[in-house]
Amino acid sequence: MNNDLSLSRLFLFKSTLSQPMTKTDNLETSEQDAAQRNDSFQIATNLLLSFKYAGQGVGYAFRTQRNFRIHLIIGVTALSLSLYFHLSAVACSIISLTIALVLVLELLNTALEAVVDLTVGREFHQLAKIAKDCAAGAVLIAAIAALLIASVLLLPNILKALF
Repeated sequence: MNNDLSLSRLFLFKSTLSQPMTKTDNLETSEQDAAQRNDSFQIATNLLLSFKYAGQGVGYAFRTQRNFRIHLIIGVTALSLSLYFHLSAVACSIISLTIALVLVLELLNTALEAVVDLTVGREFHQLAKIAKDCAAGAVLIAAIAALLIASVLLLPNILKALF
């Protein structure tokens, strides 16, 4: 099994040495051409459209990524508990930031996995495995850190309420 990817396959471009550049390879496109691109390669022409595409990314992660939903539920629970126990604004902010960090890393992990899958296809490649595992590891470390931070800030209030 060959684990080496050619640069042209890795970066998804045709080698200019083997084939002359055609008009379709030209990177300079008009606004009219941009409007005719398919949905996977559209350029946001205004700010509202940029927010729409970002929302579609979050929606995709929510619909397809179980871990994103788990992190979101745990995050909402932690934030709800911090409001219920009337934690300080600083404590609520810290919990909110750690929740946001975990969700952002989960989105980046999803994007990286999609790009790796696009690049290597259905073939196994050790570098693809390393990239995916490291991205998942980053999410895991952030989630553990967020859990520890929320525990330090919330656990005294939870224990006080229970006993």
